[in-house]
Amino acid sequence: MYWLKLVRWQNLIIVFLTQLLAWGCVMLPIESYSNQVLLLQWHNFLLLAISTVLIAAAGYIINDYFDIKIDIINRPQKVILEKRIPLRMAIIAHTVLNVIGILLAASVARQAGHYSLVLLQVGCTVMLWFYSTTFKKQFITGNVVVALLTSFTIITLMLYEPAIQYFATQPPFIVTPQNKIPNPVWVLGIYTCFAFTLTWMREIVKDMEDFKGDAQEGCVTMPIRWGLLRSSRFTQAIGIITLVPLITGAIKLLMADRILLGVYTIVTLAAPIIGLIIYLPTKATSKHYNDCSRWLKIIMVAGIGSLIIYYFQAHA
Repeated sequence: MYWLKLVRWQNLIIVFLTQLLAWGCVMLPIESYSNQVLLLQWHNFLLLAISTVLIAAAGYIINDYFDIKIDIINRPQKVILEKRIPLRMAIIAHTVLNVIGILLAASVARQAGHYSLVLLQVGCTVMLWFYSTTFKKQFITGNVVVALLTSFTIITLMLYEPAIQYFATQPPFIVTPQNKIPNPVWVLGIYTCFAFTLTWMREIVKDMEDFKGDAQEGCVTMPIRWGLLRSSRFTQAIGIITLVPLITGAIKLLMADRILLGVYTIVTLAAPIIGLIIYLPTKATSKHYNDCSRWLKIIMVAGIGSLIIYYFQAHA
């Protein structure tokens, strides 16, 4: 149980579901309306998805390893390392998970005929290490690195799948004998941008929640350099930037008679983001920022869930 808490098993499920739905709802149907044959069939997809989950789990372990002092200040009741799991065992687990994750990805890269693809996984492990040791203590850098790593959840699938690369030069909509299908590259690109901006917002809010412990450890996060109010304003600005394409897309969906997906976008994504933008600067307590962080996670899960609606409306 302590190991599951250490690797944030709920977050790992979200990572897996993100890749599963992106693959199953956007990429897998490609074979039904084009002459492209997917490299990422079930077995290859599972290898790549498990690789992603293992590397993410290793990242959580190394992050907690270097965050012990900060966590003792910010959330002493949740500290697991040293209290429940020896530090040596954590480092061994971190290494083993990374090695297995890279080997699984290498297996898929071999079948793709491009071993260089595995450099993506190697790069992620390196970025996670430097994030835990250096980047997270720096102004903006740590937040952007985590947002990029989150977006790689989808980008990894796009880079490993040759069929997706074919559509990179195609128009926004693919005309088929049955109907008009949104270009899968555009669809995945939109979800990638959504994951990036929401994660960036959430990372800033988490830094606001951890303000006290980060300050004592000499970190220079945005809330420490700019203060809580100015950091809230910056987060609100990212939220507004995120809202523009969301609302625009929802309107276009409604005009194209994609009523369910349009309404879902407004009700479960745009409206909650608007609510968060208004609510975020109203208080300045750790509990308040923890609530906002959970709020953002729920919005991200709702965004992932919209892929199911997209699938049935685009391919029904």
